[in-house]
Amino acid sequence: MCGVDRDPDAIRAAAVLGETLLADIESGPWPLPGRTFGAVVVTHYLWRPLLPQILAAIAPAGVLIYETFAAGNETVGRPARPEFLLQAGELLRFCSALRVVAYEDGFLDGPPRFVQRIAAVKAAGPEPQARYPL
Repeated sequence: MCGVDRDPDAIRAAAVLGETLLADIESGPWPLPGRTFGAVVVTHYLWRPLLPQILAAIAPAGVLIYETFAAGNETVGRPARPEFLLQAGELLRFCSALRVVAYEDGFLDGPPRFVQRIAAVKAAGPEPQARYPL
């Protein structure tokens, strides 16, 4: 496991769970170049310039679980600025190279919020050739 955050308190709290990196991924370089993971989990975070690095960090046969705020959230709270809200179908388009296992786009109670969430799998590699012709 590897957790990345710019908040030193969050890093200290998570350090007991595994590897942690203190990094501001919006203002500094991507702290995980060339590294891949069997699972990448992103929650309540959207910085579109990093989407390609997030996809690249998923290992072959790895899983992406991503949930963040969506358009409509501005009617119930924060975040409310469009640059921090996914537009309709945006998460599906971002994951178009993956096999989508589950997807939701809508309103949730407790606390009230609009979200998109997805679980998707990266291909393990090229499809194997059939050993025997059909």
